[in-house]
Amino acid sequence: MTDGTMSPHREIVQAARVLIVGDIMLDRYVYGSVERISPEAPVPVLKYDRESAMPGGAANVARNICDFNAAVELVGIVGHDASSDDLGALAEGYPFWRHTVVRSSTRPTTTKTRLIADRHQIMRLDIEDTRPADAGEEAAVIAAVQAGVARASILVLSDYAKGALTEAVIRAAIGAAKAASLPVVVDPKSADFRRYAGATVVTPNANELARVVGRPCRDDEEVASGAAQLLSSVDIGSILVTRGDRGMTLVTRDAAPLHIRTTAKPVFDVSGAGDTVVAVLSVMLAEGVPLPTAADAANLAAGIVVSKLGTATVTRGEFAVEMRRRQEGEWTTKIVSLDQAAQRQHVWSAAGERVVFTNGCFDLLHPGHISLLRQAKAAGERLIVGLNTDASVQRLKGPTRPVQDEGARAFVLSALDCVDLVVLFDDDTPLRLIETLRPDVLVKGADYRPDQVVGREVIASYGGRLLLVDLEPDRSTTAMIERMRA
Repeated sequence: MTDGTMSPHREIVQAARVLIVGDIMLDRYVYGSVERISPEAPVPVLKYDRESAMPGGAANVARNICDFNAAVELVGIVGHDASSDDLGALAEGYPFWRHTVVRSSTRPTTTKTRLIADRHQIMRLDIEDTRPADAGEEAAVIAAVQAGVARASILVLSDYAKGALTEAVIRAAIGAAKAASLPVVVDPKSADFRRYAGATVVTPNANELARVVGRPCRDDEEVASGAAQLLSSVDIGSILVTRGDRGMTLVTRDAAPLHIRTTAKPVFDVSGAGDTVVAVLSVMLAEGVPLPTAADAANLAAGIVVSKLGTATVTRGEFAVEMRRRQEGEWTTKIVSLDQAAQRQHVWSAAGERVVFTNGCFDLLHPGHISLLRQAKAAGERLIVGLNTDASVQRLKGPTRPVQDEGARAFVLSALDCVDLVVLFDDDTPLRLIETLRPDVLVKGADYRPDQVVGREVIASYGGRLLLVDLEPDRSTTAMIERMRA
């Protein structure tokens, strides 16, 4: 028994509208500490601290697309259970995520629960039913896809071999997309690529390609040869092979192989990098970017996401910053993730340097901003600036703000000598940054009273100092905008 369900209708205004069909999962994380071994068996006892959940599988591709500022509609199969409810709630947190799912009464929502002790995974519990979708589930998925194609500008098939993408579903989805003249991107799991006939581009990793062609695919020549062999036997437009720290290789029918190299960056976690590649590639193609350029953009995005801890995503602002760095031939290190900022803060503190933190939108940089930042830097040796993302600014300032996107604002701040690091944050307040970074000095303008400053209690708990600095009179971005309008 199945029934189709959908989140409340949302008007999609983004230019890129991605329809994803695939295996939907929920990733749960249970955090705690291990202090003893069970007396019942030689196994660790995890003392519960907290837990969290995030979209997994095809749903993580959807999350990546939303964070890259594009619209997404997700079609797949879930169960009648708490995990499916949690996924729906997570989807509701994104303004341009349309959640169109088929609920099955005979299978659970695929759920992976990871037990984490002191940042180390000690066990994973999987709840899943990987048998192919039955006739009723197939029919419901196909109907949802055929309806979704009319709203989409590209189709993505996200195959994790959990049963949603049967041959009938794949054929119907690709057929509907081709009839609507939509490009089709496939993230494959099956070794039989004939299932994906008609796709525009298929994105296996090097190991998956080797398994399909039956021989090693390690260096450039082997990868290009293997992909060309596959193209000669299957009706697929092109193959984009992801190769980890070796970058990617794009093989098409009418051009020489294109080897796209990675740029050397610290690698902290490769979890979810493949989903980021598929997401950014799809958004770029949906926006009309040529395939080689879209593949290069996806490679750049993957380099950003592996420098973050955990299953992370890439925002448009972060991507824009990286593009500017590369175009100018200068790879700066001032604009960093929160995890990277925390690592540097530890180094600075260990060297006896005082770390100062301030935050703001810094939309149109003016003398008042410069004065605040200089006074903040004078309070210590290192200054970290928390910068509101575009979404955060819109919530705080209204739909017409910011004037400059987060990438541009971060780039301008990073050019100032008094600023040592810039960290983007999407929350309405910088509390999580302050709790993580534990700066020695927290700086705000004197237009705040001490009891109005977010993070003051955190600072006080470990002996830090709150500093309210003088502001330049009659200097504000809002006033500048009003003067320009007048």
